[in-house]
Amino acid sequence: MQKPKKIAVWGATAVLAVTLGTIGIMSTAEADGTSNPGSVDDPIVTKGYVDAAVAKLVKQEMEKIGSTGGGGSAKLEVVTVPWGTKLVVADGGEIIVRSGKAIAYSTDKNGLSDLTDGLDINPGKAVGNNHLILNPRGDRGVEADPKQSKGIIVLVRGEYKLLQ
Repeated sequence: MQKPKKIAVWGATAVLAVTLGTIGIMSTAEADGTSNPGSVDDPIVTKGYVDAAVAKLVKQEMEKIGSTGGGGSAKLEVVTVPWGTKLVVADGGEIIVRSGKAIAYSTDKNGLSDLTDGLDINPGKAVGNNHLILNPRGDRGVEADPKQSKGIIVLVRGEYKLLQ
């Protein structure tokens, strides 16, 4: 009978040690300033609340971008470029040629970035239709190919101007 009594004493001692250790860990956590989930200091929130809070922050940031974008727009704008006219896009502006044949325009030897093909387009070279074109710096854009008699229609994101 001695053996089962020793096992029971050892078992009770082990349970007591684990209980005291757990209490020690919990009191250490509270002493570090952390709190329990669901408490006043660390409330549990719903997914809907988080989604609404994130949507509100995104809207505020988009409004800041729109108001400080220098007159540019985050939306794509349809622009008709008459033959003989150049469309010049501000730094970082984007162009997509939708109809007509367009060529790259630049006041220097550098051109545009064709993000669809991953190529540089030198001034005077053809710009592919339905390709996303990035203008890395100002005074660059597109114009209708002089070999055709009509203008072009493009989508533009960012500030732009038409030059004769």
